[in-house]
Order: sequence, then structure tokens, then C-alpha cells
Amino acid sequence: MPASTTSEPEHGRMTLAAHLHEARTRLMQVGVGLLLGSIVGYLLSDQIIEVLEEPIVALAESRNASLNFDSVSAAFDLKMKIAVFAGVIFSSPLWLHQLFAFFMPGLNRREKKYVLGFVGISVPLFAAGCWVGFELFPHVVQLLASIAPTETSSVLAASEYFDFVMKLVFTSGAAFVLPVFIVLLNFIGVLSGQAIVKSWRIVLLGVMLFSALATPSADGMSMFLIAAPMTVLFATAAGVALLHDHRAARRAKLANQQAPELITA
Repeated sequence: MPASTTSEPEHGRMTLAAHLHEARTRLMQVGVGLLLGSIVGYLLSDQIIEVLEEPIVALAESRNASLNFDSVSAAFDLKMKIAVFAGVIFSSPLWLHQLFAFFMPGLNRREKKYVLGFVGISVPLFAAGCWVGFELFPHVVQLLASIAPTETSSVLAASEYFDFVMKLVFTSGAAFVLPVFIVLLNFIGVLSGQAIVKSWRIVLLGVMLFSALATPSADGMSMFLIAAPMTVLFATAAGVALLHDHRAARRAKLANQQAPELITA
């Protein structure tokens, strides 16, 4: 019989149209999860606002400090913004899973088993990063507010204040997940373990810059609380990548040694 001439994609590969269709499907699922999470976030927005404004309440005990809504719709806009932010946090297991699953066609059968592990690691890391940012922001607020003269009043725009808090919390969470993406890029062959190790100076500089931007203050302890875990996570990611490359090279060497034996058999 003649060889089959079907145009099915090779195992582990997808056509561009199929890839775009998969991306659209996953984005729709993420959108539904974000919508549901945002609804829950809106229902909890009053409680979230009370928690996030606690540093201002504490600051008001020593000086005149308050949050200000500068328009009629500002309070509603703020609740919607917090709802979306909470929706991103609540739906993080879903969108992290969809993000990693999107790379699955580039993995072999063995490596596809690791996707669930990536998600299982990413979710608690993201939560841990958000927790670090959440624990950090009251100290940052107190430190920045203390720079102003004591005889002045700190009348803060509510929108800008909550933007600052949400940015700090989310970027801290995202930074903790970044090493997992480095390992994923290694698994799909984009980055080698040696390349990751050689870039340690750039990574360290990036970590310090990120920590400085996430904690725009002169508080060295705040920077350390973000930089130290990120550095440890990067070192762990580099170690996992090197171990994966070593195992892959050993399997390839074993396969090359067995190939002549199979030919002569």
C-alpha cells in the first residue's frame, strides 16, 4: 500500500490555525473565570477596602491623614477596580493552569506530566508572593508618609492609593512565579541550564531593580523581603534546569549507544 499522505500534524506539534483556536478557547475560559472571580471580589470589596485602608487609619492616630474621593463616581470606580483585582487573584489557579497548558504541545509525553506539577507549584508561589506584598505595603505606606512634615495633612487620593497597593501585591506575586516560567522554558528547549546560570548577574541586577521599584522607599528590609526569596527561587530554578539538561543528555547518550546494537541485531 502507498504511504499515507494525510496532512495531520506531527506528534507534539500543531498547525498555526489550531494553535490560534486553542489560544482563543483558553482565553475564553480565563475570561469566564475572571468574571466569576470579579463578582466575588465585588461582593467582598467593602471588606477588602477596610483591610487595605488600615495603614491610613493607623497613620491618622499620629497625624491628620485620610483618603479622598475626587469625583462622584470615584467610589464606584474603586469598587470595580478592586473587584477585578480580586478576580485576578481568585482565578489565579485557572489562568496559571491555562497558561502552562498552552505550552503543552511543545512538550513530549514525559514532560507533559510536569504541567500539573508546574501549576501545583505556581499557585502557592503566587499566593506567597501576594502575601509578601500584602505584609509589606503597610510598612511602605508608613515609611513614605513619615517623610512629609508632621504639621502637614496627608490627604491621599483613594484611587492612587489603592493602585499602589494592588500593584505592589500583584507584582510580588508575579515575581515569585517567574522562576517557574524559567524552568518551563528550559523544559521546552528555549533556555539551557548553563544559559540560566550564566545570566545570574543580569538576574540579580533585575531582582534588585524590581525590589527597588516594588518598594519605592529607603527601607532596606522591605527590599530584602522581596529580593531574598526571589534570589532563592531563581537559584532553585537554575538547579532544576541543570538537572533536567543532565538527564536529557544522559538519555540521548544512552539512545545513541543502543542504536548501533539495534541495527546489527
